[in-house]
Amino acid sequence: MKNDSLKGQHRINEQIHAKEVRIVGDDIESAVYPISQALKIAEDHDADLVEISPNAVPPVCRIIDYSKFLYQLKKRAKEQKAKQVKVNVKEIRFGPQTDEHDYNFKLKHAIGFLQNGDKVKAYVFFKGRSILFKEQGEVLLLRFANDLEDYAKVEQMPILEGKRMTIALSPKKAGSSKKNVKEQTPSGSDAQ
Repeated sequence: MKNDSLKGQHRINEQIHAKEVRIVGDDIESAVYPISQALKIAEDHDADLVEISPNAVPPVCRIIDYSKFLYQLKKRAKEQKAKQVKVNVKEIRFGPQTDEHDYNFKLKHAIGFLQNGDKVKAYVFFKGRSILFKEQGEVLLLRFANDLEDYAKVEQMPILEGKRMTIALSPKKAGSSKKNVKEQTPSGSDAQ
């Protein structure tokens, strides 16, 4: 179960090996007690003696209900995980001599990815002798970044890594890109 990984993290009650412990808590006076007296205090409160900071001298303990403590830790971890933002990186591949129609098709896809909040990594892949056209590849990627300047900012300028030349783009803030989308939407598409 998920709680099993948390249970091994803290020593409780008789598992605490120190001779003296510092007890901290809401309704208990913060002081250093011998372990036997600390266990008795915990028993009087119908709670557990939980070692919070084992590396301190003397170790710091709290008198709390251990299962409730684990539940709160688990809940806090779940909230932190929910607040994390997952960033996807979408890749778009070009050839060094990509024609205009393919370029525009991939540009539309990149705009869609950026509007969804994804990062875009565009690259030109050079096969065989096409590495001779690396200047064309760089021009293509710079043009791509220039065409997307309303939607994205350049995170990394074009770099040649082996047979790939890559550029990284990240989306601009949502407020500025939405305004640009409204300006660029054709009025005929709303009437459908």
